[in-house]
Amino acid sequence: MAEATPTTRVKATARPAPQSSESTFETKVETPAFEFPKFELPKMEVPTAFRELAERGVTQARDGYEKMKAATEDATDIIEDTYASASKGMTDYTLKTIEIARANTNATFDFAAQLVSAKSLSEAVELTGSHTRKQFDAMMAYNKELAALTQRVATETAEPFKSGVSKMFRLGA
Repeated sequence: MAEATPTTRVKATARPAPQSSESTFETKVETPAFEFPKFELPKMEVPTAFRELAERGVTQARDGYEKMKAATEDATDIIEDTYASASKGMTDYTLKTIEIARANTNATFDFAAQLVSAKSLSEAVELTGSHTRKQFDAMMAYNKELAALTQRVATETAEPFKSGVSKMFRLGA
């Protein structure tokens, strides 16, 4: 008898090789059909009082929804009007500041041209004083204009909000 060596030993768990591609061995797994049991609910008469209570509850919920929807639409309109007013006001303010900057730039260039053409130091000092006075007066006028514009924008922006809120309080009362 020949002795088996560890390299020639065959494992007991080894699978046999497939015999051919035309094997008749097929595995089918079927899922068992499962149905929920059908329970018969007892037929029950709902009392009229409960039915009326439920109908009233549904009606109140609908009314509440309609009121909330209307209030939300009103609030949206108020916000849109306020935003439009604020946007227009800010555009006006920006245009005014651009106008002021343009006027200051032109005044500065005019002053520079006069200063270059000055014949003496005393004339240059007199031009500088005159320009400074004009610019200070212009700055005061610009500040008044901007303050009035700011006041107008604030009033116009707050008006849609104020009227909308007072309208909602009148409707709610």
